Amino acid sequence: MSAEHASGRGLRRSAPDPERDRERSSVVEKNATLPSASPGPATPFKIVPCVIVPCFNHAASVPGLLEDLSARGIPTVIVDDGSVATERELLIAAAHPLPWVHLVHLERNGGKGAAVTAGLRWAKEQGFTHAIQVDADRQHRVADIPRFLEAAEGHPDALILGQPVFGEDVPLGRLLGRQLSRVCVFLSTLSRRIGDPLFGFRLYPLEATVDLLDRANLPSRMDFDPELAVRLCWRGLPIINLPTEVSYPTGGISNFRLWRDNARISWMHTRLIAGMIPRAPRLLLRRRG
Repeated sequence: MSAEHASGRGLRRSAPDPERDRERSSVVEKNATLPSASPGPATPFKIVPCVIVPCFNHAASVPGLLEDLSARGIPTVIVDDGSVATERELLIAAAHPLPWVHLVHLERNGGKGAAVTAGLRWAKEQGFTHAIQVDADRQHRVADIPRFLEAAEGHPDALILGQPVFGEDVPLGRLLGRQLSRVCVFLSTLSRRIGDPLFGFRLYPLEATVDLLDRANLPSRMDFDPELAVRLCWRGLPIINLPTEVSYPTGGISNFRLWRDNARISWMHTRLIAGMIPRAPRLLLRRRG
């Protein structure tokens, strides 16, 4: 296991923005040919994937998650998003014995979007071509990771989104919120290409994704996942939706703040629907094509 404390001065990028990304990270040495960012299927090639796990005070669930991931044989980076000292020590203890796990510490809590952004930039800098985002609370079925990788090998330019299959334990409020977000994303993309904009189990093609992060000022909290999916859709990336089961472990901890995060997501949808207007002709032409 390797670990590094982020300095807070910013990750490398072509257009520095300290508000968007303050953290620096590095660990592994890997090299791979990056895929083309142009839309549409490309000639199959060997992808070089990693797993990114954003984590804020979820240390109790991480050992079980790492045990689940151990069978996948994929390098994994846990991005500690400014957890309290006791949680940080537990993360170090869980990751230390595992050479395939890399731990990046952010000095202060910036939100899920900030943690994922730090992980994506880290992965790109280390030469990975694709990154699979998995939440730390073990709601995602990591046994489905091979299906995501298989889809990426056939469509290396595609954004691959998990399409959640809920059980009876799903809270009703989550279902209603997702339905509303789907409607808003349909309005902002003029398509149904994005099956579930809020679901965090997904695979990013790093070349196109990090390029977008360099050019757009994305939010750093819970509104990050849906906005990134919409903006990649605007860019014309192919999108694949893969059904995958979701579970809600007993005693699970959620970092979602009902009023604050719903307000952020509502404002995000408002901005994106407004941003659709000048893009509407191109989006409609793409639908017809």
